[in-house]
Amino acid sequence: SSIQISSIGRFEHPAGSYKKIFETCEELAEPLPATVTGRIPSFLKGSLLRLGPGLFEVGDEPFYHLFDGQALMHKFDFKNGQVTYYRKFVRTDAYVRAITEKRVVITEFGTFAYPDPCKNIFSRFFSYFKGVEVTDNCLVNVYPIGEDFYAVTETNYITKVNTENLETLKKVDMCNYVNINGITAHPHIESDGTVYNIGNCMGKGATLAYNIVRIPPTQKDKSDPIEKSKVVVQFPSAERFKPSYVHSFGMSDNYFVFVETPVKINLLKFLSAWSIRGSNYMDCFESNESQGTLFHVAKKDPGEYIDLKFKGAPIGMFHHINTYEDQGFIVVDLCSWKGFEFVYNYLWLANLRANWEEVKKAAMMAPQPEVRRYVIPLDVHKEEQGKNLVSLPYTTATAVMHADGMIWLEPEVLFSGPRQAFEFPQINYQRYGGKNYTYAYGLGLNHFIPDRICKLNVKTKETWVWQEPESYPSEPLFVQTPDGVDEDDGVLLTIVAAPGSQRPAYMLILNAKDLSEIARAEVECSIPVTFHGMYKQ
Repeated sequence: SSIQISSIGRFEHPAGSYKKIFETCEELAEPLPATVTGRIPSFLKGSLLRLGPGLFEVGDEPFYHLFDGQALMHKFDFKNGQVTYYRKFVRTDAYVRAITEKRVVITEFGTFAYPDPCKNIFSRFFSYFKGVEVTDNCLVNVYPIGEDFYAVTETNYITKVNTENLETLKKVDMCNYVNINGITAHPHIESDGTVYNIGNCMGKGATLAYNIVRIPPTQKDKSDPIEKSKVVVQFPSAERFKPSYVHSFGMSDNYFVFVETPVKINLLKFLSAWSIRGSNYMDCFESNESQGTLFHVAKKDPGEYIDLKFKGAPIGMFHHINTYEDQGFIVVDLCSWKGFEFVYNYLWLANLRANWEEVKKAAMMAPQPEVRRYVIPLDVHKEEQGKNLVSLPYTTATAVMHADGMIWLEPEVLFSGPRQAFEFPQINYQRYGGKNYTYAYGLGLNHFIPDRICKLNVKTKETWVWQEPESYPSEPLFVQTPDGVDEDDGVLLTIVAAPGSQRPAYMLILNAKDLSEIARAEVECSIPVTFHGMYKQ
């Protein structure tokens, strides 16, 4: 069973069985019983919900990028120590039209949808003027708003789903409620159900900006909370027509932190490219090689932008781990990729499906992953330039003011292993989100291939690993033991693909204390890659 290894992990995958997690699968007509080994903890009575791609081609037309396959929703149900598995494709417009017309109809992240071959030149010409149809392929995450659940991607469309039978209820356009062009798949959700999220928007005077949106919790009158969405604060954009790509943001008790990376969306390219030639979202990204990384802070309630310039060396960044305040500082822990190159350039399916030696060779060229802690001082005085403003005793992260008032941030490295990423981070969010915390859990990527579950003590840098040969886990979700006292009193839930095994996939339950196995629930069908999800009580 599980072999305890240093967090580097170092499994090789010459057999290439990881290719299986990027293969199309069928949805299920009804839930399948899973075969349980070990004992399912009695407090697990809900559902594990996950999203990812499940259809990787339509007819003979392939999807090209990891984020293009059509959204498949997975559910493991726990009941009386038994487990069932169910999955269904989300009936998005992108999916329904693709299935109906047997071709890619809506352009995805890295796949261009060619115009309808059946249309004549006139109708094709007119459809250019209707503008681009933006995808609603919600393959990234699922989260609650009020009493409802939404499957999401990063465009303006979110899709309401029924988490019991996995049916698709309705497509919602966030543009109808707030000024945003897109909204991330990584909201922050407070204990009362208030949802905060961030998205690119049009700022004042035809410039670009980023808005933080607040969606209130369940309404007394049972009206839809989305209708009461409000922008609480706006962050400025470093470049007028080129907003940075934003995937998540940080939130502590009293502050928002937005990290503006050098990965830019070239809007002019974006708007012109679509109509002119076969182009997709990926074609519209570029890197600003001189900007570095900008750190923005805003007060949360009432929302107010803090006009200080914090800057660091260039990084790519998708996932914040946690953000908290301590003695006048904001501690920002995140998963970074060094340099200004866009990591998504390495996530084309052709790269991920390559033979192991090729996979390794490609990853050698890619940005290097690192878990980092940045510390932002809130109490800043002009006369203190040249000296380190960070006085927290437990960190080596620094902040130094330059003559022009810019404050340069150097991080503390919490974890680093060559081409070994600690990614898809999770914490005990209910109790420690936005608070001083000790443990992070993550999916270990080995040259971009997910092959282990990791735990990191952010205070001591101690690490733990769960890993098995030819086993490809997904993001671990933490579930607290109901009467748990310690921060890590709980279990981790992850879906593991084991393509060589008699049963090709299982849901694994690990003890969050030491990553020892508590139970597994094996299923008779294979399960492709999933990105994010939630445990629903």
